Amino acid sequence: MSHSLSVAGLSKSYGSGPDAVRVLEELSFDVGENEFVAIVGPSGCGKTTLLKCIAGVVDYDGGDIVTSGGPITGPSDDIAMVFQDFRLLPWKTVLENVVVGADIQPDRTDRQPEAAAREWIENVGLAGSEDAYPAELSGGMKQRVGLARALAVDPDILLMDEPFGSLDAQTRDRLQTELLQLWDTEQKTILFVTHDINEAVYLADCVLVLSAKPATITTTLDVNIDRPRWDRRVDIEGGSEFKRLRTRLREELGLTVS
Repeated sequence: MSHSLSVAGLSKSYGSGPDAVRVLEELSFDVGENEFVAIVGPSGCGKTTLLKCIAGVVDYDGGDIVTSGGPITGPSDDIAMVFQDFRLLPWKTVLENVVVGADIQPDRTDRQPEAAAREWIENVGLAGSEDAYPAELSGGMKQRVGLARALAVDPDILLMDEPFGSLDAQTRDRLQTELLQLWDTEQKTILFVTHDINEAVYLADCVLVLSAKPATITTTLDVNIDRPRWDRRVDIEGGSEFKRLRTRLREELGLTVS
């Protein structure tokens, strides 16, 4: 199951008075059920703040955030977030870290936390590592734990904040492919923040381009590349549509040399 998402006129500032910093300015966009949307923009433009507003963990100044399950007024059982820096508890095992997410959602009485955790540890390729501690894991394994922790609560919307940004290129490519395989199976609604243009085009159904702070949406690009994609990456990245979209995004982000 997944939810659609509507963001209308979203604005957010930090601070008040003359020292206030305007971060988001009248952002509006819609995400359909099961849609995979990438968000790109300059460093510090407010991409993480946008995800935190949608997750209900940061208050915003104006506008509305509504899913097909209702308005977002605070943290929701329907939404989970995956971070770049893993955020694992070092004194807990893999299994205990994954169980944490389900344990803090008491309204999900239909789920057995440990059973769900074990299921997702296996689904992300970590079966046999349940008793390992974070210090014993590679970066890629830690990110798999973070993904399992988010998915174990069975969210309808998955927010991903540069989840592969700190990984080496080979591990990043592998996890991108594994994410697409999971998404093809689970059909969650995903918002995925990234600085990597190739990653955005390879993964997403559409790409939202944000301006510098205060962020507005300057462009929405549809990615007209057939799915599934995880089993034909080389062909996709060598294709004309991939190259066209990559060039267009570089232009939108001011990365081309005039």
